[in-house]
Amino acid sequence: MKALVLEEYNKLVYRDWPDPEIARDEVLIRVKAAGICGSDVHGIDGSTGRRIPPLIMGHEAAGVIVETGEDVRGWNIGDRVTFDSTIYPLNDWYTLKGLYNLSDNRMVLGVSPGEYRRHGAFAEYVNVPQHILYRMPAKVSFTQAAMVEPAAVAAHAVELAPPGWNDSVVVVGAGMIGLFVIQVLRSKGCGNIIAIDPDPGKLELAGKLGADYLFNPESGNLKEEILKITDGRGADHSFEVVGVDASVETAIDSLRKGGTATLVGNMTAHVKLPLQSVVTRQIRLQGSCAICGEYPAVLDMIARREINMDPILSAEAPLSDGALWFKRLYNREPGLVKVVLVPD
Repeated sequence: MKALVLEEYNKLVYRDWPDPEIARDEVLIRVKAAGICGSDVHGIDGSTGRRIPPLIMGHEAAGVIVETGEDVRGWNIGDRVTFDSTIYPLNDWYTLKGLYNLSDNRMVLGVSPGEYRRHGAFAEYVNVPQHILYRMPAKVSFTQAAMVEPAAVAAHAVELAPPGWNDSVVVVGAGMIGLFVIQVLRSKGCGNIIAIDPDPGKLELAGKLGADYLFNPESGNLKEEILKITDGRGADHSFEVVGVDASVETAIDSLRKGGTATLVGNMTAHVKLPLQSVVTRQIRLQGSCAICGEYPAVLDMIARREINMDPILSAEAPLSDGALWFKRLYNREPGLVKVVLVPD
């Protein structure tokens, strides 16, 4: 098969690669679309330590089953499917508690952090176990299904909070995950949704997808503006979708007393924490990790157009041109949000 291979850091090559061999409980999928995740882009230079070459990256994808293992049940050749990014054991303590995203022995497709290497979906074929498969509704395209994973990450974060009817919410970061958070919040019946991002183009898109107020974090009166919108108290909830010092502080500062900050972004391993503000205002901080069963709901929301993928999709491109699109995303070309690669 052909695959886009990270041969060494900052070197992606479209080349021949052996076809995957499936285990008894796995299926072989002909990939029809695979999205480039921000973690893939950050990982190609070695800075994250989670994309050790050689590796086929890619964990956001959809396709058609072309082969099934001996123990596979309920899935057939020709089924249109997408799949979770996390491969988790079914007998793990966390999995049995309904928290498979926290499994001690989970692996992520297209990742090689050292303790394991699991080749992903930037290829003509990928193999995955049957228990992470999801059927695609007829109204959902392969490209849309290749964007379900980040939308499900957003849905998981919102479910963890969770905001109530008419609650005011701040979303810090209007990148792809942030834009999905905004759409899920709107579907939940939230009140004022406030988007914060330094990029005017991303803010404009956030407004089109459901945000009521748009702010640049570098404006000098951000906190005062949020207080005006929230009757002088601050927001009930905030979602931080970047993962750097300034954005975490903004997410905390914009809350009312007793508010909840859900941290989704993890661009950096460590951030400074305004401890006194958290303690004296009884702020609840929680992390949100990956996905834990939100795929079916998100697929249904896409089919019903409650989540709109179209404005977030920047380009569909041949897999053979993948190295070029990675370079454009790595260089933070203005206007690029989501790129989906299609095997030639």
